[in-house]
Amino acid sequence: MEQGFIVAAVGVFGLLFGSFAGATVWRLRARQLVEDVAEGEVVDKKELKMLKPLTATSLKDDRSRCLRCGHHLEWYDLLPLFSWLQLGGKCRYCHVRIGWFEPAIELATATVFVVSYLAWPHELADPMAIAQFCVWLCALVGLIILFCYDLRWYLLPDKIMFPVMGIASIYALLVTVSSPSPLAAFTSLCFAIGVLSGLYYVLYFVSKGAWVGFGDIKLGLALALLLGEWPLALLTLFLANVIGCSIVLPAMLVKKIGRYSRVPFGPMLIGAWWIATMWGGAAITWYMSVSFMT
Repeated sequence: MEQGFIVAAVGVFGLLFGSFAGATVWRLRARQLVEDVAEGEVVDKKELKMLKPLTATSLKDDRSRCLRCGHHLEWYDLLPLFSWLQLGGKCRYCHVRIGWFEPAIELATATVFVVSYLAWPHELADPMAIAQFCVWLCALVGLIILFCYDLRWYLLPDKIMFPVMGIASIYALLVTVSSPSPLAAFTSLCFAIGVLSGLYYVLYFVSKGAWVGFGDIKLGLALALLLGEWPLALLTLFLANVIGCSIVLPAMLVKKIGRYSRVPFGPMLIGAWWIATMWGGAAITWYMSVSFMT
């Protein structure tokens, strides 16, 4: 009974934070377009016109609104997932289809929250462990925002990246000080940073930014801080490349993308990090046992 209540509560929080993530993605995009215009870059004028109301600076004007008709949305229009289902995926006021982006983020975030709780590889038996998990979830919300933004616009915005790095640092500190061997935990953390962030820095330096972007270096640092263990960092790197190849190679075969097409690597890295966090420890233990048996 208690477990079911906790799972339901985690799912509800996932829906709420998913709604926040979706709204943040659009606000980030709106502000990015305004900054691009100020710097003299060419932007999609139709997109700018649609999103410009989201750049309001005052709290009074910074309210959620329909991106099509601009109507301010009431609280009952903003119930995560349920409002979208109730209205048949349309705006209550202009009846234009809202699209799948917002409900997909909400549902995905709720699902990831619940699975993360159920598959969490550490015991949640004391206040410190629970605090670590809550901090980790906060970082996860930021990473979901980065996942969506990079997937859609090929950019990892610093406005989210730096807070995620800060939260990841807090998580790493909590894990290190609560470890039975803080020195060993810190050493493993440093190696993890070298594997994920250091390697991407070398690739960035050698290619002068052609192979990876500087955002990938910062993302690698944040993910390494959240992983804490260098074997998990190696597994994340391996999985990210497997995911990348499984997506890019078929797309190239059917000529959906070309050899020099831009491919966002951030979502692949974030997905690989989540898989490694949930099941990486068990996978590495199994692999080592099989290797030594043979």
